[in-house]
Amino acid sequence: MKIHEFQAKKIFSDYGIPVPEGETARTPEAAKQIAEKLGGTVVVKAQIHAGGRGKGGGVKLAKSPDEACENAKQIIGMNLVTHQTGPEGQKVKQVLIEKGLEIEKELYLGIAVDRSQGCPVIMASEAGGMEIEEVAAKTPEKIIKAAVDPATGFSGMHARKIAYGLNLDKDLIKPASKIIAGLYKIFTDKNCSLIEINPFIITKDQNLLALDGKINFDDDALYRHPDIKELYDPDEQDPLELEASKHGLNYIKLDGNVGCMVNGAGLAMATMDIIKLAGGEPANFLDVGGGASSEQVENALKILLSDKNVKVVLINIFGGILRCDRVARGIVEAAKKTDLHLPNIIRLEGTNVEEARKILQESGLNLDFATTFDDAAQKVAKHAAL
Repeated sequence: MKIHEFQAKKIFSDYGIPVPEGETARTPEAAKQIAEKLGGTVVVKAQIHAGGRGKGGGVKLAKSPDEACENAKQIIGMNLVTHQTGPEGQKVKQVLIEKGLEIEKELYLGIAVDRSQGCPVIMASEAGGMEIEEVAAKTPEKIIKAAVDPATGFSGMHARKIAYGLNLDKDLIKPASKIIAGLYKIFTDKNCSLIEINPFIITKDQNLLALDGKINFDDDALYRHPDIKELYDPDEQDPLELEASKHGLNYIKLDGNVGCMVNGAGLAMATMDIIKLAGGEPANFLDVGGGASSEQVENALKILLSDKNVKVVLINIFGGILRCDRVARGIVEAAKKTDLHLPNIIRLEGTNVEEARKILQESGLNLDFATTFDDAAQKVAKHAAL
């Protein structure tokens, strides 16, 4: 689960991490009032769950309340496109108005789980303001890392390694170490999967602040944090992904035109790979799970057919825990309630497969059966190209 920048900064502040003074506004008039309260120069920042907002025109400097109002008019309601939103962009519904600061230097500070090491890793770089992926690709030597063994936990050693690695003045080592410790405490207390301050700034008067903030939470741990669940903004999620979550389906919308329904994450990823190898483009990742009911299969197919980009549907099921006949009944029920006008390629193997094929063949539906993985991929790529 992701949250907005202003929400992340509230958490930062609760843990003693300094942030700029600011408030959110949903109207240009409210933005003007906040700017008047803050006085002087302010920054108007679009609040969406994506990075690169400045490059897309979602962050603007205002030297007066009237200019803040005008900037808010331009940003609120805009469809902001960044490298993280995709070409469709994301509609901006609110802005964060923050007091302007004189910046001396921009740094990067973040924590993520390193799956290869099996532990959280604190990362920092003097190349703040840039995407850390770009820094890693072009100048990896600029990234300092400190892995934290869960068995022994975080210590001052980790904070000092990062603080000294950033080449900070000696007077900033102690406050930087305190911020790093606070960031790690948030990471563990809130079951985060990612936490970033980018840029992490040094002001002209030698103070450290989190100028931006990003926190992602582990969905599987949200039951422990009802306060975090309340921060969820459904407007920031794709409508089809939101609908899928209501039915317990693992669905992620992509940019292609081949709708995929698969059981099992590994098989789903392999299905997407083979579609691309055949020249097609998957429109989604959809794992109905090993124990899906006929009703879930029905809802999954409805979601696939709701995507206007989809030209052909591939249903690729290996019946282990999920019986093939259950999938077949879900397909037939969905067909009765929706306009099943698209080509449907079906590959079924496993438990009760013969019964499933009989159900589908006797349904009267216009279905095309594939015998092998490659056969299925070739057929969907052919339809998708039409």
